[in-house]
Amino acid sequence: MASSTVDASTPATARPEVVTEPRTEPLVGDWAQQRRHFTWESARAQLDGLPGGHLNIAHEAVDRHATGPLADAVALRCLHRGAPTTELTYGELSRRTDVFAAALRATGVRAGDVVATLLPRGEELYVTVLGTLKAAGVLSPLFPAFGPEPVRERLSLGRARVLVTDAVSYERKVAPFRGTLPHLARVVVVDTDDPPPGTVAWSELERLGAQDLVAHGTHRPLTRPDDPALLHFTSGTTGRPKGAVHVHEAVVAHHATARLVLDLRPGDTYWCTADPGWVTGMSYGIIGPLTRGVTVVTDSADFDARRWYQVLQDERVTVFYTAPTALRMLMRQGSDLAHEYRYPALRHVASVGEPLNPEAVLWGLEAFGLPVHDTWWQTETGAIMVANVPGTPIRPGSMGRPVPGIDVAVLQRGPDGRAAVQDDAVTVLHDPDAVGELAVRAGWPSMFRAYLDDPERYARAFADGWYLTGDLARIDADGYVWFVGRADDVIKSAGHLIGPFEVESALMEHEAVAEVGVIGKPDPLAGEVVKAFVTLRAGYEPTPRLQRELISFGRHRLGSVAPREVEFDQDLPHTRSGKVMRRLLRARELGLPEGDLSTVETPS
Repeated sequence: MASSTVDASTPATARPEVVTEPRTEPLVGDWAQQRRHFTWESARAQLDGLPGGHLNIAHEAVDRHATGPLADAVALRCLHRGAPTTELTYGELSRRTDVFAAALRATGVRAGDVVATLLPRGEELYVTVLGTLKAAGVLSPLFPAFGPEPVRERLSLGRARVLVTDAVSYERKVAPFRGTLPHLARVVVVDTDDPPPGTVAWSELERLGAQDLVAHGTHRPLTRPDDPALLHFTSGTTGRPKGAVHVHEAVVAHHATARLVLDLRPGDTYWCTADPGWVTGMSYGIIGPLTRGVTVVTDSADFDARRWYQVLQDERVTVFYTAPTALRMLMRQGSDLAHEYRYPALRHVASVGEPLNPEAVLWGLEAFGLPVHDTWWQTETGAIMVANVPGTPIRPGSMGRPVPGIDVAVLQRGPDGRAAVQDDAVTVLHDPDAVGELAVRAGWPSMFRAYLDDPERYARAFADGWYLTGDLARIDADGYVWFVGRADDVIKSAGHLIGPFEVESALMEHEAVAEVGVIGKPDPLAGEVVKAFVTLRAGYEPTPRLQRELISFGRHRLGSVAPREVEFDQDLPHTRSGKVMRRLLRARELGLPEGDLSTVETPS
């Protein structure tokens, strides 16, 4: 079936593949063989499980290591600005989470009750996460930089029974509306022994847990694989946040992809820069790496390029997982700063949050001697679905190929830009480079199982056995997936469909450009024209001459679909997961309502 193509696709696909010799033999081995022989059943068999076919994330992440050779290995190393580094071994983490789980039991928390966190990265956050899962509670992580209204809305929607937070966050973001949350029975404050009225100190909760352990012993709830475990809120452009529900079986995918994609193995020191308030920081900042028995490094300080290089060097990080935005921020500082440090232990660098520009892939070679490997997934998928994996060729600008156990396709688009769904049927496009909505065949272990209290919305996310992602993409003849844009981001200009990401990547090839956000601006003749918002590298001034030069550069690279307008903006809006918020750029440009701003990264 014929389909439209994306005019701006040539620059990325014309680049040669990047093939490098891995510093250590990857665990995956032959990729094609992995694809042929991998099954989710075999992946489940690599975990302990619990009696009677039960499964629990915390057991797989911590307890199964706590009685073996990894008991004294460091599980968690917490870095803090202006405070000493703290560590927990797997054995210590198991005992601390036992105490927390017992404390929940002692205070009346039952299986299925929601425990929310509003915490910076520190020991208490990780103990709360794993202790809640161990107690068969449902963990709902909240981003600590949220303002009061996003916090109130998520606590209300999730009917959270317990909140674990710090004193300042409680006073500023929770106390003013505490009386409007009838389900919130207990607030635990981690950083003071003199907590605000109506709250309990963390030290007191641990005392209660220790007493309960003496009285009743260690409690091991036998959670079923399909029991709810995680409640992740993800925002749309408008309306209330969506609560994606994940189950304990998700750990099967976390564990498998931590090996297949991130190449993690015992003895590694691993750093994921994503906050655990988001799905990446949970799936691959806590669960996945701990199931693999590695040392997880976490840093509570704000982004600082020199500090990040120092962490990579001094902590001897072996695997680094970060966001494209962070990489572009490092790129803006220049490679000389990167070269002031040494990374002899580093063997794998990967990216998540939004598609990775080709320039960032190649910059990794310049900065670290390693290319950056892109990965693609969503809050709803719970784990990595598409990736460039160690030991296989990278096509810069491509998200990679489906991981073993995952099937993807592009589906025929309807007039609204989403897959045409009639009688629960879709048309799969088989032509290489045909553009359609990216879909994942349903049934993988970490697939979300519901949108909280919204079954109709959940049903609309699936058709004919496919999960509809809302992303437009194309798949080349070799199976590499190329991101085009969100269905509502794609620009329709004079009969052309233009992918913002391709335009952004082309402009980033200019030496002055550090980052770009592209939108469609209404035009009475063409329907829409392309407008680019450009962040400049250090040393370049936002002059009219440079503006004209960038427009000309775009025309040379892209032809008729190049930006008609360029505006300089040194503070493009991002989410903490690394995405440039094009819909916010468009809203501001057109004077439209900005919608939900709870996920916007605020300057530090």
